[in-house]
Amino acid sequence: DLRMLLLLTKRVVLFCFLDGQAQVLLKQNYVSVTRGETKTAWIECEGVGISDFQTAFIHWYRHIPPKAPERVLYIGPGSASYDDDSYRNKYTSSKKGANVCTFSIADINSSDEGTYYCAYWQTHRTIFGTGTNSLFCSFPPISNPDKVTSSPASSEILQKRHGNQIMYVCLIEKFYPEVIRVTWTDEANKEVTDNIVKGDVWKPANGDKYSIGSWLTVPAKNKDKNYYCKYEHESQHIQKFLKTVLPLC
Repeated sequence: DLRMLLLLTKRVVLFCFLDGQAQVLLKQNYVSVTRGETKTAWIECEGVGISDFQTAFIHWYRHIPPKAPERVLYIGPGSASYDDDSYRNKYTSSKKGANVCTFSIADINSSDEGTYYCAYWQTHRTIFGTGTNSLFCSFPPISNPDKVTSSPASSEILQKRHGNQIMYVCLIEKFYPEVIRVTWTDEANKEVTDNIVKGDVWKPANGDKYSIGSWLTVPAKNKDKNYYCKYEHESQHIQKFLKTVLPLC
């Protein structure tokens, strides 16, 4: 429906709700998956709070701009069911372990670049995962195109006080590919969403690595509180927190 497509287009970070006592979450731990031409990209979706994951129906959507988001398939207790039979040779899905659903994209090429979401329908509500970008490796020919990802070479938080406000700037430099997820948390590990500006990813004209900045502004009365910048990138299997604060000249 229109509401669901709108949420996908905006790349909703995560939806959850309470059904009885269970909180249902879908986690896509990789922000992107980069593969070379003709390779296969694998995406995982972890379901939390789903009572019987093996019989639950997990749906997979793809969003390849400028097209509208569309469902590719869904999988329940048996094999996957496809929205279009032509997808059978391109996409597959299966479940493994207690609560993981996998989705694969075969024979990847530049036309497959986009964002792929897992979803779970329950009680007339839809829960989406965070989304995983599938990226085609566009580097010049190299010996192993599946090993081109690189972690940020440097990352830091800068601080500047101006009047009754304090600005924190999180700088993350020289990473590849360009897809990265940056968030802020407070000292209670609660995500901060107000007064944040996320800059665009940029790349120097003579370089092949990317950088990004994110700005958080808080009242000066919060000067004794700690704020942390967290980033997630394909090259790192864990989330990295930045704590060091340096003066911004």
